[in-house]
Amino acid sequence: MPGPGNVGERVRNLRLTRRLSQAQLAGHDLSDSYISLIESGKRTPTPTVLRMLAERLGCTPEYLAEGVEPEQRAHLEVRERHAHLALLAGDPAAADSGFADVIARSDDQELTSRARWGRARALEELGRTEAAIALFEELREQAERDPGRASWLPAVIALARCYHAVGDLGQAVALGERALARLRHLGLTVGQEYIEVGRILLLAYVDRSEPVRAHEIGRRLLASPPSEDSPETTGGVGTEEAQESGAVPDDFEETDETTAGYQRASSKALSEGAVGDALYFAEQALAAYAGVTAALARARLNLAGAKALLRGVAPFSNELDVTKAAVPDVLPATAPGIGTGLFEGGEVGSAVPGRPSGPPGWQQDAAARRQAAEEALELLEDTSLLEGAEATERTIEKARALVLIGRPEQAIAILEDFLDTGLVLAAPSLAEATLPSHTGGDLSPRLRKSTQARMVLARARLVQRDRTAALVVLRTAAEQLDGLRAGRQIAQLFRELGELFELAGDTKGATSAYRRSLEAAGLRPARSRAGDRDLGRVHP
Repeated sequence: MPGPGNVGERVRNLRLTRRLSQAQLAGHDLSDSYISLIESGKRTPTPTVLRMLAERLGCTPEYLAEGVEPEQRAHLEVRERHAHLALLAGDPAAADSGFADVIARSDDQELTSRARWGRARALEELGRTEAAIALFEELREQAERDPGRASWLPAVIALARCYHAVGDLGQAVALGERALARLRHLGLTVGQEYIEVGRILLLAYVDRSEPVRAHEIGRRLLASPPSEDSPETTGGVGTEEAQESGAVPDDFEETDETTAGYQRASSKALSEGAVGDALYFAEQALAAYAGVTAALARARLNLAGAKALLRGVAPFSNELDVTKAAVPDVLPATAPGIGTGLFEGGEVGSAVPGRPSGPPGWQQDAAARRQAAEEALELLEDTSLLEGAEATERTIEKARALVLIGRPEQAIAILEDFLDTGLVLAAPSLAEATLPSHTGGDLSPRLRKSTQARMVLARARLVQRDRTAALVVLRTAAEQLDGLRAGRQIAQLFRELGELFELAGDTKGATSAYRRSLEAAGLRPARSRAGDRDLGRVHP
């Protein structure tokens, strides 16, 4: 544990423990009045005075200055790095415990700040986003108060990501744009920070139905590689190019083994009291992760770009005519003709009374929609590093793109295999799905992904004109959505579900889904005399 209070309190406590008077502690070099001022906190001793006092009090200068002995601080340094490694290895619970321990035991401002940052990231990974936001806000305020010691950029970027996750798109965009403006002011248009800000803004603008701005960001980040003289190694290139340049290890499994080996060596050295070795090998383990982290940032950006292209954003390879780009309502792969593959004519794509036959601008061009889907598939090719929920999203988006370019059989094969193997299915019960997130048992995200996969599968069946199979899948998806907590994401899923029921000819199912969409968004659906007979009156 750190020594109590400030420097003066530690000096006084040790003096009294040693049964020394202020005059005895002062000796011939100092005055007893100066010792009194130090103990009362009215004077801060210089490094030279600290060394003198430490020698007379039988402790180290580091203990007087920081309240932590050098060996104890080294132990905490190792503990902080091990917690960071746990976070990188996908164990946020262990990371959270480690960072919390360092925060409780450290009296060093720099080490404590690193541990607080790490804990905020661990809480974010655990799904405790509100708690993470509170910590990131504290770190931002601290950095803004003392810009000479820390940058506010990392905290602002993290906050933009968290606010997007909880559905506060206004805050996400405001903070993301602030970070982007700062990076551009500094001339930094490369690196992981620039990529992450771009990824967050790309998704936020899609969710805010602002495809023009989303296209502008996506085109800048994804349409072309950086120039030859660019120092960037983490943006504008794919994994293969980065491997060729040496920026990313050729064998990621070998990297994992190397990192694990370094971490084991660090733990063993620490258990033997060789703190220096423990700290060195922990640093080596973190360095081994560097190339993988950079490649993951790029893979996540590619996934975000693919999702944008499949949700109404024009192909990034094309210049956008802003006079034709406005889209009044862009929701995830739900607007007519976007991401469905169902509106190229024929019975399935017939117009619904009271609804527009198709969106304006470039999206009326089937060739442009196909091009967007093909670009999405290209981006998804370079996302093989993604794991967990992100790997699930990659598979679903790939199937969505395949449906749009007219390859429903491949989409069906991918999704049926995906569901049958339990990679996304294994749908939890509603009781499990609604567990509080702080317990670590919140299964709602998994249930949402399972529902999304089924709805893409239903799209593919509708393209094949198999309405019966599509309805079976849609009704299962509707059952899965029942009982989930209301919010923007659930409203969007019910909206898409309603459109698919429409396309499959199930008026009752469509009306119910649209009503649930309104309720999930916090709105009260208006009752129509025409009831279920006029779906055009139900506007989610």
